[in-house]
Amino acid sequence: MERLEIINEKRQLEVKNSNLEGSRFECACLEHMNLEDVSLAGTKIKDANLSDIEIDGAQLGGAYIHSIGMPPEGHPMYDPTVKQRPLRFENCNLENSQILDCNLSGIDINDCKLDGMRINGILVVDLLKLYDDSLGSN
Repeated sequence: MERLEIINEKRQLEVKNSNLEGSRFECACLEHMNLEDVSLAGTKIKDANLSDIEIDGAQLGGAYIHSIGMPPEGHPMYDPTVKQRPLRFENCNLENSQILDCNLSGIDINDCKLDGMRINGILVVDLLKLYDDSLGSN
């Protein structure tokens, strides 16, 4: 396998029907890339700015997404005045997924199947029924 090094260059690559398995991008600007019909299985993205990224028609089974948000206090890029723009999940199957130790303040969930969904061990459909029943008793 040929190894190609591109260092301190500004280039635009057109890559088709190629195997770039094991490639490494470090301190690289890859903005406005278009990845279509590609396999990124086993890919690791670390310390990246993924603002405005769009992922459409992807299979994410087994994905581990963690430490997402603005840089924390102590990080060189930390700015206490900056707030993260909201994320949007639409038409996603998150069945049996886990959300752990996350800030979910202000989340708006609409038109979603909630069967079996629990918050701190309590079924959400039961919470909603209790809420509806309390409204009916007023």
